[in-house]
Amino acid sequence: MTQGRFITFEGGEGTGKSTQVARLVERLRARDLEVVQTREPGGSQGAEEIRNLALNGDAGRWSPMTETLLMFAARSDHLERTVRPALEAGRWVVCDRFADSSRAYQGVGGGTPADFIEALDAAVVGVTQPDLTLVFDLPVEVGLERAFGRGLFETRFESKGLAFHERLRRGFLEIARTHDRCVVIDADGDMDTVTERVWAAVQGRLL
Repeated sequence: MTQGRFITFEGGEGTGKSTQVARLVERLRARDLEVVQTREPGGSQGAEEIRNLALNGDAGRWSPMTETLLMFAARSDHLERTVRPALEAGRWVVCDRFADSSRAYQGVGGGTPADFIEALDAAVVGVTQPDLTLVFDLPVEVGLERAFGRGLFETRFESKGLAFHERLRRGFLEIARTHDRCVVIDADGDMDTVTERVWAAVQGRLL
């Protein structure tokens, strides 16, 4: 049986990732591919419970180090119970956030040492690296305006301040620059235009 493909979506707040994840999943299924749509933190029962701990509450509830450990604990359960079984069964997995979010949010944004994050990644993720990572890029002010436009903060990360989100954007772009699996997606445009940018990247790399 052919191993499935693993696609991850990354980027800051308000970039429209979640909408585009759903659109890509629909398009892949239209090609008769078996696709698992999932997210991080979350994607399995245990990981969803950790998500509630990690994402809710005030902005300073957890230190960056504690956040890092929570995220990788959730990731371990997610990989064991959802991602790896799907890939081994030949299914495609499309995930809204993965390990690059830990590198950006807890690492570049929060200050957790990069070598500590990479050690955790080697231990927890190991060889289960994405085949393709789509990094959604958008000016920070635009993304936060979109997030505010929802009427409330969806997670505690959205309330961490402009400087934090500027670091996030720089962090994601640096990750994309240094990893060949990454494609930067210009998220500044109408939804249909961004959808076509995503599809072009998937076709060019995986189909």
